[in-house]
Amino acid sequence: MAWGARLLARQDPEGTWAGGLASDGGLYSPKWISTTYTMLMLRDFGLLPSTRQARRACKLLLDGGLQCDGGINYGLWAKWTGRSETCVTGMVLSILSHFEYEDDRLDTIASYLLEQQMPDGGWNCRRSAGATHASVHTTISVLEGLRLYQLHRGREVREVRAAQRRGREFLLVHRLFRSHRTGEIIKPVFTRFSFPPRWHYDILRALDYFQAVNAPCDRRLAEAIDIVRSSQRKDGRWSLEHSHKGKTYFELERLGAPSRWNTLRALRVLRWWDRGGVTREA
Repeated sequence: MAWGARLLARQDPEGTWAGGLASDGGLYSPKWISTTYTMLMLRDFGLLPSTRQARRACKLLLDGGLQCDGGINYGLWAKWTGRSETCVTGMVLSILSHFEYEDDRLDTIASYLLEQQMPDGGWNCRRSAGATHASVHTTISVLEGLRLYQLHRGREVREVRAAQRRGREFLLVHRLFRSHRTGEIIKPVFTRFSFPPRWHYDILRALDYFQAVNAPCDRRLAEAIDIVRSSQRKDGRWSLEHSHKGKTYFELERLGAPSRWNTLRALRVLRWWDRGGVTREA
């Protein structure tokens, strides 16, 4: 049975995944078998937007997560405070947009993300706790969400496009994985490729976003591109170099073995780069 079919077969009668295993009814927890993380995988697998099971889950994610500030969050803390979590908001917006869920509340969610953009161009889920520098983890989740939102709503929203440009610039200033102050590698794990990435950042995930929006090639990406090239195996494929611990329904790919998903993503990134990118504004 294909991976997508196996995940769909694990859906609860209520439309969630792992609904009886967490206080939020399985909407976000437990990781990685909750509704949010299962739907992220189904999004990546390219499940058709018309799939009834996915659309049912979209309604649950939106109805159960929208907070009074316009963003998304789940669990008791969200219920007590009414505060959203920016990384979760970006991920859920990407899910709702990929599955073409029609609801004006998506515009509210996108507006929340635009309001949460930080002066350095990125986003950080800990901004409300005093963070002054954006996070690459939060930034890539928001960028993916805004890209799919723009495609789904079919609007040339100037503010959404501008926010993505500023977000890309934040990543470019860091050459995707280096401190903008010292030039040191922020975390070595950013150069090891996982799939699914879950909420985690790595340079292949970032580059896949850049190619998806046909962003102009930028010399500040060259080092990250070199890492992708140098990671190619002798058989032409790429390995699963890292995985994120948590509950899973089944093993997709084995750590250290050839990875179909990393190979696919690396190939489309290199095709985009070798063609020189696109000169127009993405």
